[in-house]
Amino acid sequence: MLTRAITGLFFIIVLIGALLLGEVVYTIFFSLVGLGALYEFYGITKSEYNKPNLLLGMLAAVALTVLVGIHCLGYIPFKFVWLVIPFFALIFIVSLYQKSKLPFNDIGYTLLGIMYACIPFIFFVALGFIQGTFNHYIPLGFLIILWANDTGAYLSGRSFGKHKLFERISPNKTWEGFVGGVLFAMLIALNLAQYFGALQKWEWVTMAAIIGVFGTLGDLVESMLKRSLGVKDSGSILPGHGGLLDRFDGLLIAAPLVFLFLLMLQ
Repeated sequence: MLTRAITGLFFIIVLIGALLLGEVVYTIFFSLVGLGALYEFYGITKSEYNKPNLLLGMLAAVALTVLVGIHCLGYIPFKFVWLVIPFFALIFIVSLYQKSKLPFNDIGYTLLGIMYACIPFIFFVALGFIQGTFNHYIPLGFLIILWANDTGAYLSGRSFGKHKLFERISPNKTWEGFVGGVLFAMLIALNLAQYFGALQKWEWVTMAAIIGVFGTLGDLVESMLKRSLGVKDSGSILPGHGGLLDRFDGLLIAAPLVFLFLLMLQ
């Protein structure tokens, strides 16, 4: 329990530090987290029947992450991001030369890893630049709301939880915890609107609702992934907490949807 608490505190300090140290550190740090999450995904999905192409998958993800990152920092126009296409084409072409019994299983897991584990962090990085210039308050608010949702769900579930939310996937989650988490996230969002600015109150609250609902669903999806693969944790990089996918499971689905919501307001 002590190890988990110390790791959690250190984890939060590092994340907030990466956000406050400027756009370059922010972009590099969370891009690396996304690549680390992808590496974990390939590690837990590799089996006798599924052999994702680690090398090409990571190369494609690095190319995509770097191109989007330097676009967000203002060094290249968005059209150059499409230079990543040859890397994705290679994933299919190289499979022709590999002696695999189920080549499309390998291709599928290679591409799924990029889509599921890496691209959400690219959207999260882009949140910092959604208004045209770097504003750390929006991604920082995202994380605070995500943590508030987790805290509210835990406390509500422990205090009032009776009705299972998705027992087949996560036996401990309840509807009461789910509702409590979303409401607490929205309450915190109202305070963020007062102190952070950046967005209007209704935008912060809507953002909190998206994070509360889809962050919880993202947690369930990651639990479903681990159950289907027969693993307890996605990794061991965070003692007492598991891997990067375990810690950022709520972000994986919520970040792209929050980005889409804010993009529609521009």
